[in-house]
Amino acid sequence: MGSAALLTAAGFCALAVLAVLGDAFLPFLPSGTLVVLAVLKSEGVAGAPLVLAAAVALASFLGDVLLLKLARRGAPFLRRRLARRPHLAASVRRVQHALDGRTSRTAATVVIVARFVPGGRTVLDLAMGHLPHQSRAFLRWSALSALIWAGYIVALGWLDLHVFSTVWLSLAVSSLAATAVSTVVARVARRHRRLSVVAPLVEPAGPTPLGDAA
Repeated sequence: MGSAALLTAAGFCALAVLAVLGDAFLPFLPSGTLVVLAVLKSEGVAGAPLVLAAAVALASFLGDVLLLKLARRGAPFLRRRLARRPHLAASVRRVQHALDGRTSRTAATVVIVARFVPGGRTVLDLAMGHLPHQSRAFLRWSALSALIWAGYIVALGWLDLHVFSTVWLSLAVSSLAATAVSTVVARVARRHRRLSVVAPLVEPAGPTPLGDAA
């Protein structure tokens, strides 16, 4: 791979990592799509999938930490956002009530599942910001869910890269596959009592490309 191609691959990887970091605040960002595209564009770079997965997991976790701290401090822009979006505020209150007092295992499952539901990560971060007694445990669950999601989305791009002959066909198949996964996760959450708190998070926004990041 030439120097120009390396710079292009590095640029896509940097953009993907920044999108993953930012989609805790802006869940409409197509972070999953950009991660898959970064995998496809870095074809031929030794160790690129592993490095990208680690960077994506770290960015996802740091995004949670930043939003959690801002929510805990009552950042003015978050208060304005909740005031302008009563449905989001209601979802945050519902999650707070549902998670407060839950067992550690159940809460961890909810955090991991929400990573795959559009908008779930944002609502959970905002809710946990007002449950300070659970914040340490939440950070552990967030780190685990970030690793799982990063491994999943990078592996999806890597597998498609080795199955299909073109970048855009691989990207299209990855998008369809990940959207299907998000849809299945949402339906399972609605039917499972322990995870029912996650289901309402998908109602206002609908599916987004490659689900939500983590």
